[in-house]
Amino acid sequence: MIKAIVSGAAGRMGKAVIRALAGAEGIVLTGALEREGNLSLGEDAGQMAGVDRAGVPLITSIESLLEESDVLIDFTAPGAALQHMEACAETGVAAVVGTTGFSPEEAEAFTIFAQRTRTVFAPNMSVGVNLLFKLAGMAALSLGDSYDVEIVEAHHRMKKDAPSGTAMRLAEIVASALGRDLETDAVYTRHGMIGERTDNEIGIQTIRAGDIVGEHTLLLAGPGERLELTHRAHSRDNFAQGAVRAALWVVDQPPGLYSMADVLGLD
Repeated sequence: MIKAIVSGAAGRMGKAVIRALAGAEGIVLTGALEREGNLSLGEDAGQMAGVDRAGVPLITSIESLLEESDVLIDFTAPGAALQHMEACAETGVAAVVGTTGFSPEEAEAFTIFAQRTRTVFAPNMSVGVNLLFKLAGMAALSLGDSYDVEIVEAHHRMKKDAPSGTAMRLAEIVASALGRDLETDAVYTRHGMIGERTDNEIGIQTIRAGDIVGEHTLLLAGPGERLELTHRAHSRDNFAQGAVRAALWVVDQPPGLYSMADVLGLD
């Protein structure tokens, strides 16, 4: 039986992961983490997430959990995720990380820690979104430079980072297929007399409103036609189930940094 820690356990994704673990075979919740001051500290993680009592209280320190666990599932914030990854790297505990918003420096440190153990990192763990990533690369490569590229993402009003990690991953995939550089070609806002669109632009636009779980559209517009690839998430359960699937997979892998494409066999 694989033993899993969930960090960010009292958050929207943390609760969804705990519910997914409760319904999964071959894996069990053994630890639940939250930041200092969280009002749910001390509560039973299962009851807090709306399932049966798990006998696992929410605590703040990962160190006491690592010896009895096989994998960490992390949906927190960059600073916390880095601390957790360092602890996993030192102990050899595997990790599944869906946290986004890392700065370049944080991303570099994360990669170093992740490669010392077995880590799946994905800005989005939905099976459908990862298929979208695959299709996006194929479409951009096939249509080429004569089609304009726009990416539109929408999330709930509480999301802190923008654009979403999923939107940025889409942009990276398309940019790679087209031989473009996001540092110079990404356009995040448009306002006023901006002039004509340049040939190399990759537009990345953000919507924040209400309780939208997550929507991503890649638009490729060319002469006389356009192609739109859209994924809409109706609940967080898809992401949570993907994270649990990744946890079941990664514990048997050699050390290294993996993606959901690896988990799903899409490469």
